[in-house]
Amino acid sequence: MHTQLSTIEILPTGTHLYSIIWLHGLGADGHDFEKIAEELHLKAGANIHFIFPNAPIVAVTINGGSKMRAWYDILEMSLERQVDIAGIYQSELGLKQLIDQEINKGIKPEHILLAGFSQGGVIALHTGLRYPHKLAGIIGLSTYLPTLKQLSSEQSPENAVIPIFMAHGILDSIVEIETGKAVATQLKSLGYLVQWHDYLMEHSVCVEEIEHLSTFINRLFK
Repeated sequence: MHTQLSTIEILPTGTHLYSIIWLHGLGADGHDFEKIAEELHLKAGANIHFIFPNAPIVAVTINGGSKMRAWYDILEMSLERQVDIAGIYQSELGLKQLIDQEINKGIKPEHILLAGFSQGGVIALHTGLRYPHKLAGIIGLSTYLPTLKQLSSEQSPENAVIPIFMAHGILDSIVEIETGKAVATQLKSLGYLVQWHDYLMEHSVCVEEIEHLSTFINRLFK
């Protein structure tokens, strides 16, 4: 049974024209990326509604069954990590509900950007590539895509040429860079417009990355 996600939100100070839905990583919450709204220095900042959803609290197998905020369960920490695929589809429903809420406020789907870090990036990519209306873009940071195989039969024609920004830390020991790079390569081979960046960092976000994200979003939201 899907329940509505709780959110942390930054409301536009001007006319609401755009929306960015940003999903946190495993064990964090919606506050994790709250500061990025200011750090991005977006030209259309006054017109953007930032939404930072909280993942549901679930038992996570790799952490000894401890309960924490997670978009899906992770069953093992191998390079080809086994994950709870059903949980990914469950989280997709929650994200779609947030997108639909913005559309119901009068925001065009092509003015809605999905972003996510690590587990949140999985849900942003998974959902955006399947969403039935054209979206502005997808940002996937330090992430991968366990549902890539299913994409060939589930991809949305409306988002076949959606701009995608993928970035990864060269020193990432949580989600190894090869895993993220392989996803970017496969998405490119499917015809997607993927912009790939890597940085000398671990499983985190760096200043240079935020500058590149700012450029990417400023091109989308004038």
